[in-house]
Amino acid sequence: MEYTQELADIRHTYNQVEAVSDLPALRELIADLTEKSAAPDLWDDPDAAQAVTSRLSHAQSELERIEKMGARVDDLETLYEIAQEEAASDPDTGAELLGELAKEIGKIKTDLSDLEIKTLLSGEYDERDAVVTIRSGAGGVDAADFAQMLQRMYLRWAERHGYKTKVMDTSYAEEAGIKSTTFEVSAPYAYGTLSVEAGTHRLVRISPFDNQGRRQTSFAAVEVIPLIETTDSIEIPDSELKIDVFRSSGPGGQSVNTTDSAVRMTHLPTGIVVSMQDEKSQIQNRAAALRVLQSKLLQLRHEEEQAKKKELAGDVKASWGDQMRSYVLHPYQMVKDLRTGHEVGNTDSVFDGDLDGFIDAGIRWRQSGKEE
Repeated sequence: MEYTQELADIRHTYNQVEAVSDLPALRELIADLTEKSAAPDLWDDPDAAQAVTSRLSHAQSELERIEKMGARVDDLETLYEIAQEEAASDPDTGAELLGELAKEIGKIKTDLSDLEIKTLLSGEYDERDAVVTIRSGAGGVDAADFAQMLQRMYLRWAERHGYKTKVMDTSYAEEAGIKSTTFEVSAPYAYGTLSVEAGTHRLVRISPFDNQGRRQTSFAAVEVIPLIETTDSIEIPDSELKIDVFRSSGPGGQSVNTTDSAVRMTHLPTGIVVSMQDEKSQIQNRAAALRVLQSKLLQLRHEEEQAKKKELAGDVKASWGDQMRSYVLHPYQMVKDLRTGHEVGNTDSVFDGDLDGFIDAGIRWRQSGKEE
């Protein structure tokens, strides 16, 4: 192993992370939030107080994470110097230290890559929980089945990381699969991480629903929005809402509730519709539906602001293609992201939630587009 080059690359990556993180500004923010958190009237407004303390905790954790990584990089360089000195007088001890160095280089490269990805998640809502909606598209029953495969894929991804999930609504297709599903992923930076998964997904396979065994192409759309927080200013007048209640249903249209507890909420000005049937009571479903609707309106407002900025800047090119990823199961097996070029041949592992390579590549791809 060429230790000198390895250490130089690690130092360069860390310096980039440190520069992007802007530690002087981060320390200044922590000092300001610490002062605000000590104000005697802080908890007169519980929502505002919660926002201050949460932001302070996040900033402190971020600073600690970066500083600890810096200390590890320093220790790594020191270990290399000691190993070189020992090798000159005691080759056995020098070789042992170089073995330790090689192990630590492997560990630190993995951890540094994770830290680098986190520093790229600096969008306004990136640190929020995420609400993911999957809808079947063209392709009939295969598309409905594909939508359910994607739902399982993302839930397995979250399970692998120990993230809490909650399925909020599912509309089942008649023959197999689902028409749509909405679920919440609760984790730090869930929205920033999963937002690169938004777009049209394409599946190519021999259809298990075709008795002639023909190849079928089907599509599903993935939407990712940040979950609303109590401090967000999205007020919706009752006059803009149409609310319908109905009985919750399961696979095959089976009614799973004997009361009209499910809620369908329509925002009349935009036509956005949110259905919720996971909670036990109509009141709980109504509150959950309103929260998701507010999240969608917040996302819409953000997108309109971004579109206006692009228009003013003269940038009219779309940042997302109609198809962002292809899953091919026949005549060969491959999953390929059409934006980043990242691809793998083990389709089973991807559908079982092994998505980190695609997500990391997507985050880096998005950042490179911002820098152009």
